[in-house]
Amino acid sequence: MLSGFTKFILGFFLAIAVLVGGGAAIALYFMNRTGVPPAKPVFSNDSPSVKAQAPKATEPGKGKSTLPPGTKAQSSPSSTSTSTASPKATPSSKPLPAGAYRGRVSWAEGLSLRSQPNQESEKIGGVGFNQKIIILSESDDKAWQKIRLEGSEQEGWVKAGNTEKVNEQ
Repeated sequence: MLSGFTKFILGFFLAIAVLVGGGAAIALYFMNRTGVPPAKPVFSNDSPSVKAQAPKATEPGKGKSTLPPGTKAQSSPSSTSTSTASPKATPSSKPLPAGAYRGRVSWAEGLSLRSQPNQESEKIGGVGFNQKIIILSESDDKAWQKIRLEGSEQEGWVKAGNTEKVNEQ
């Protein structure tokens, strides 16, 4: 009788241990699945900077007549990538204004480009992570930096501390 009772107690605790272990494994599985953010969806209006750069690149080249839909629109960005490569070489050889230096955006989410050096001013664009920029100046309180996008004439203000200087070669 004692051995039967011992087997019952031992079996009971073993069953509880299996249930607790299985529940813990399932809980960890679902916690790990919810801890990974899903892929960011891409919408057609998410990248206005890419759309804004394509017309700028086609205007200096051959004018506005190269904008038909279909394959010609796709072939023009590939030709603009080569045409934007030569203007990028020109600004890099062009001397920078006094006190200006080359840099890149070090903030992982990118930065908002503002018209004035304050949080309430109008957003005039954005700068992506690792995008090359030219830091032109700083505000008097050193909280903002005036930048120019490399390969572009667009200028604006970003929060200081979110960029880093790039060593020129």
